[in-house]
Amino acid sequence: MSLLTLLKNLKILDFSTLLPGPYASLILADLGADVLRIEAPNRPDMARMVPPLDGDTSVLHQYVNRSKRSLALDLKKPEAVQIVKRLIQQYDIVLEQFRPGVMDRLGLGYEELKKVNPQIIYCSLTGYGQTGPYRDRAGHDINYLSIAGAANYTGPKEVGPKSPGLQVADLAGGSLYSVIGILAAVLHRNELGEGQAIDISMSDSTFALNAANGAGFLAGGVEPERESLLLNGGTFYNYYETKDGRFFSVGSIEPKFKKQLCEGIGRPELFSIGMSEDPEDVFTFKEAVREAFLSKTFDEWLSIFSDLDACVEPVLKFSEACMHPHIQERELIVEVPKPDGTSQKQLANPLKFTSFQPEYKYIGRELGADTTQVLKELGMSDKEIEQLQEIGIFGTPMS
Repeated sequence: MSLLTLLKNLKILDFSTLLPGPYASLILADLGADVLRIEAPNRPDMARMVPPLDGDTSVLHQYVNRSKRSLALDLKKPEAVQIVKRLIQQYDIVLEQFRPGVMDRLGLGYEELKKVNPQIIYCSLTGYGQTGPYRDRAGHDINYLSIAGAANYTGPKEVGPKSPGLQVADLAGGSLYSVIGILAAVLHRNELGEGQAIDISMSDSTFALNAANGAGFLAGGVEPERESLLLNGGTFYNYYETKDGRFFSVGSIEPKFKKQLCEGIGRPELFSIGMSEDPEDVFTFKEAVREAFLSKTFDEWLSIFSDLDACVEPVLKFSEACMHPHIQERELIVEVPKPDGTSQKQLANPLKFTSFQPEYKYIGRELGADTTQVLKELGMSDKEIEQLQEIGIFGTPMS
């Protein structure tokens, strides 16, 4: 059985909003899972409003929710809860991103839905998890990085912590661990026939991402501080400004790469002190590299290092990254169909397999775009749907 066929058997009800949960279900949808978003008609997802917009909808929303259908339901109404319970007999995986206890209060918690489908896999993705003194506390990516001890050893000594730009805690800590947890639970269910609840905490997962430096402290007693470690600026492994205000990344740690770095900057005699661990030599080498990069322009260094295998690469603008020949060759940008027959450029799923290609059905749907179709698949008549519309559980408009 190909992976595509396997994941097409996964049917996921996605109650999540913003970025971490939708990005997790995006990965699964790209790999063939049937993802149905349950969206609140009276409390639009903020991800729909983040600029830039395509019409009235954010392109971020259209990206992270591609290939997913949308069902609008006011979960505060008992009729909506009953619809979810009917869906749970078919969609046996739940991904939710509410604060702890919200789904329980709505009558849609794990214990309640397990009564409907004992094999349900129920993934709860939150900032601080289902237990602990911070379980009800609000947070964002920058807060989870802080609590996890990771932000404290990023950035220059004199300046302090720097935002990494990417949403590390949200995406690596939240989304990717959610996908791993769901797929592991699916394998468990396939073998033993039982579902389970999964508690994914973005702060927990970010704490676990302190892989090298966490090990160094817990077993070696080395407190990670800014610009004190091999990979955070404590050595020459760093970013260097060019004469015209651009930057290059230098990661020439191993001797063979360090030798080419020295040759590339025209200072082959620096190799010997570059191999020294003496603090004065480390500082001298780092300063020599810094001064060297300031002596030439970005394009001049690009020409020099393009043919050297020195672990030295230009810091590209995102627009430049999109045009990079390696990104192009790896087909990391795809055209995804839009309702009007045109297409939208989006980031591709980066996973490469021999048995299939990820499928990109369409950009993220309008809120409630698939409501009528989904309800008819449950066996509801036009009259029943109209009656539910009259009491306002779908909001407006409804397709």
